Amino acid sequence: MEKRIYGQEFGFSTRAVHTGNDVDGETGAIRRPITMANSYALPYDPSEMNWSGADKSLYTRNGGSNQKYLEEKLASLSGGEDCVVLASGAAALSGLFFALLKTGDHVVFSSVTYIAVYRLLHELLNHKFNIETTIVDTGDLEAVQASMRPNTKLVHIETPGNPTLAISDIRSIAGIAHAGGALLSVDNTFASPYNQRPLGLGADFSVESLTKYINGHGDAMGGAVIGKKAHLDLIRAQSQVNLGGVISPFNAWLIMRGSVTLPLRMRQHNENALKIARYLESLPCIRFTAYPGLESCRGHAVAASQMSPGFGGVLAFGLDQDHDTHNRFVSHLRLITSAVSLGHDESLIVFLGEKDERQYLYPPEFHGGFFRFSAGLEDGEDIIADLDQALKKTGLR
Repeated sequence: MEKRIYGQEFGFSTRAVHTGNDVDGETGAIRRPITMANSYALPYDPSEMNWSGADKSLYTRNGGSNQKYLEEKLASLSGGEDCVVLASGAAALSGLFFALLKTGDHVVFSSVTYIAVYRLLHELLNHKFNIETTIVDTGDLEAVQASMRPNTKLVHIETPGNPTLAISDIRSIAGIAHAGGALLSVDNTFASPYNQRPLGLGADFSVESLTKYINGHGDAMGGAVIGKKAHLDLIRAQSQVNLGGVISPFNAWLIMRGSVTLPLRMRQHNENALKIARYLESLPCIRFTAYPGLESCRGHAVAASQMSPGFGGVLAFGLDQDHDTHNRFVSHLRLITSAVSLGHDESLIVFLGEKDERQYLYPPEFHGGFFRFSAGLEDGEDIIADLDQALKKTGLR
């Protein structure tokens, strides 16, 4: 049977369902099976094969079939030529940096980023390999421009940023990076390709923690880098084959399964987060609410210009109270779970206290501790009711 191809002429939801899936040639099953093998049959004369190659099925560290199906889907959803799927979001980030950078190179990156980016660039690659770094508020285009150097090879941004929901202008920063001879990578995890596609805005790489929205069920880990094939071939060869950051076939299959409902889930995440943000913003006991869908939020206009149809499911807020009161509030929640991660079916909350070493990089309202909240798929009214009863039990309402 001829392989069915679902290109950009089909809508996002159609491609989420069909791309990467096909009828299994052996059984006739209409769903790709899990191939748990770590090795594949060799041709009659394997002596001419490249044992580190990823173009043919050889060894699962070089690339497994379930991984390749998922890569096909993610490249399509993100509007990229190619995709590399690795074991986690952190593996995707480290794989990108390891493949692109060498001693003496300079990197500009956002002051608001996932902690793994801060550790990788500001500490590990800087201290071990003498890769120079500049941390900058990438919401300030003049500051980004001023940070560029002749040896700048990469600008890395995260928008919306973790954990403050800071917004960076992808198209403008792509122009600055390219004018300086650098590449631009965008961590798109908080938005997902449903709400934002950085490659279409001029970025060279879109990075996704598949653990979050694309999987959506809180039961598998993975990460992806999407971009041009020439760059992805390098990342695949160096960071997947040689460093061994390969995703397991089972996790690839789970994420493939979860990605089918990404459009449906994101609509509910978007709707719930905006509803919750508006509720929190209306309360005198809330010190601040940060969500790019709020007109009052710093970066809203830029977010509205590059995110559509929604602004994602994550928001941040703080109480006008001390450290212990923040924790007591969480202890009274009944529907919402206190746990890290985001993009799950259930709502998650985490209290980020005053000891975050990067707090000096955040706007003043985030000092003194705050919550990162991931709106789940529950009824929005039930989530708000849980927040409300916890505020009352804490004596804040």
